[in-house]
This record gives sequence, C-alpha cells and structure tokens, in this order.
Amino acid sequence: MADIPRDPAIDSSIAFKSEGYSFVSNRCRELDTDIFATRLFGEEFYCLRGAEAAKMFYEPDRFTRNGALPDFVLHLLQDEGSVATLDTEAHRHRKTMFMAMMTPERLADIARLSAEELTERLKTLRGQGAVRLHDEFRIVLGRAVCRWAGVELEPDELSTLIDEMGAMIANAGSIGPSNWIARARRHHSEALMRKVVEEVRAGFRKPPQDSATHVIAWHRDLDGEPLDLDICAVEMLNILRPTVAVARFMTFTMLALHDHPEARARLEGDDAFLEAFVQEVRRTTPFFPGVAGIAREPFSWRGHGFETGERFMLDLYGTTHDERSFPGAEAFRPERFLDWPGNAFTMIPQGGGEHVANHRCPGEWLTIAVMKAMLAVIVHKVDYDVPAQDLGVDLSEMPALPASGFVIEIKAVRD
Repeated sequence: MADIPRDPAIDSSIAFKSEGYSFVSNRCRELDTDIFATRLFGEEFYCLRGAEAAKMFYEPDRFTRNGALPDFVLHLLQDEGSVATLDTEAHRHRKTMFMAMMTPERLADIARLSAEELTERLKTLRGQGAVRLHDEFRIVLGRAVCRWAGVELEPDELSTLIDEMGAMIANAGSIGPSNWIARARRHHSEALMRKVVEEVRAGFRKPPQDSATHVIAWHRDLDGEPLDLDICAVEMLNILRPTVAVARFMTFTMLALHDHPEARARLEGDDAFLEAFVQEVRRTTPFFPGVAGIAREPFSWRGHGFETGERFMLDLYGTTHDERSFPGAEAFRPERFLDWPGNAFTMIPQGGGEHVANHRCPGEWLTIAVMKAMLAVIVHKVDYDVPAQDLGVDLSEMPALPASGFVIEIKAVRD
C-alpha cells in the first residue's frame, strides 16, 4: 500500500492564496492522487477530491466543522454557535429547524419575491447607463429575503444591513484590515438581529408563523430552552446572508448567458432546461473552493488509518470539475442535467451528503428556486446591451467573481 503523497512545500498557505480554487486539483494532478498531505495556515491537512472522497468526508458524525475553518473565515460566514459548528444530535436538531423553512410553499414565496424585486429594481435603472449587476442582485436579494423572513426594517436600516452582509461575503477569503472591518460590521448586523428577536419575544413584532424570524425566535434546542439571543442573531444572518450571496451565482449566470446566447430561446420556453442551466452554473462556480473538517474519531479509508483530531479539506471545486463524474467538465453543458439522476457526492457546490444528517447547505433548494426565478425575469422581460468590460475570473480571489461584476445597459423591462 503506497503512502499518502505529500506536497513538497514546507507550508502551502501562500500557494493556496495564489492558486485559490485550483490549489487542490493542481496538486492532485501533479501527484497523481485523490489525497495528499500539506501544511496550511499553521496546521497539517489532508486535501482530497472526487466523489469517493466526498462520500468519505460526509459520513455522518465523522468530522466536526467546529474549529476547522480559520477564524478570519468563521467569524464572517458562520460564527460561534451556528448550526455549522454543531455535531451529532445537536446539529441534526438545529438543521431540522432550517429545513422546516424550505417547504415547497416557502420556496415558491422566496422565488416570487425575488422575481418581483428584480423586475422593479431593473425598471428604476432602465435608461440610466451602465449598471453593475452584481451590486443590483445583492440589493434585490437583500430586500426579497428580508420580506420573506419577516424582517421589517426602515429603509436606511435595510440598506445598511445589505451592505454589511455584502462585506461579510466579499471579505470572507481575505486576511488583514478588510476582513477586520467586515467583522466589525458583522457585529452591527448581529446587534440588529438580536433587537429584532427581542422585539418578537416581547410581542412588539408579530412576523408570520412560517417566517424565519418567528421560527428562530421561538425555536427550542435539545435542552428544551429557547435559543440564546446571540445564537438567534447568528442564525438569522445564516438565513439572510447566504441568500444575498446568491448574487454571485446570478452574476455567473449572466456571464454564462452572455457566453452562450444560443441558450436564450430555449430558456424562454423550457423550464427543465432553465433548471439545468442553473445547475450547470452552480456546478462550474462553487462559492468556495473547499470545506474543512476535523476527525472526531479514528477511521480508515482506502487502506489508510486516520486519527482523531486530524484535519481534512475536501475540494468542492475540483469535485464538481472531476472528469470522472462530469465528462467534459470544463465545458458549460446544461444538457448534462436534463436526465441527471442526482448524486449527493458529485454535485456538491453547496456541500454533500443528505441535508439533515450532513453539513450540506440547508438553503440549497432556496438557491435553485431563486436563481430560476431571477433568470426567468432576465430572459422573458429584459432587453439589454453588454458593453465592453473585463469579464475575466481570477480563481485566486475567494469568493471569485467576474472582474467587472457584469455591467449592462438596460433598454427595456416588460411587465
């Protein structure tokens, strides 16, 4: 049995920052392996990719996410006490709370609200010259998800909250002052969410019973006690912020539509193809390059024994670009999803495995519903020009985005 290959660098942190999404795949290819050892951010890691690796990584209760991410990422995207930092029954119980918000009816509601907000926003921007769509998608999604979640705010409060969530998303992969500033702004957002929950519990706010605000405010954890207010604030942001982050997926959707104009006619009349197009965008552009975990107990995989406390990083980007699972993986081919049977360990842009038992994103269905609704608005209602701009994507930027944020000039918006 061959030993696990090792990245020859003494520490690969700088290489990880410079290569970004390609870091793990580059070394797997160079070392001819699906797993290798390396040192990142002062810790030893096993980096791995592919469907078999994902199945191993998402074995229920095998890994903890608590402490697996560097603080500069954790405190912007999840924070202490969130569902993502819980394990075993505590994780499953909290995850059930999130999944209860993802009923077909509620998903239809957020899709409708996103489409409404996008249509109205683009109408106000019609004829005003260059419009950077990533910024506008963020505003649209922030307004839509706050309406959906039962978070009623004054216009200036809502605008500030959306800006703060945008800063959390944009700076999650950065180190230094921009990350520190975004973390300070997150504290302001958390304080606002604590105030919202306090007012719900005091009876001053009465959000709909099926809204996220009501559900989180009155949720009881395994101990039978209501969630601590700080945890409520964290989990409120874990509903709002990821929905705002769909602006990134939508920007890549616009880039894909621009690169494949022949798809527009089919998108206008084929709902199955519309969903396949959205799925292919998600496959080709996962939000982050990988996800980390720490072994909770010893286990074996492929003849190798691993110990409690050892760290692992699963390559999401490399797995969704794996030729073994997606032939012609570098090509944008929505048709691959038209008859796709589904696979929880190959299509993992938002995590793998089963939603409740594993750390797969509870908002994945919401993401798909919102993307479909917003793309339908674009292809059915909007006429626009795409001026010359830099549409390059730097894979060392995490999260990555087309350099220009995708700029258009809106000519018409139909009702």
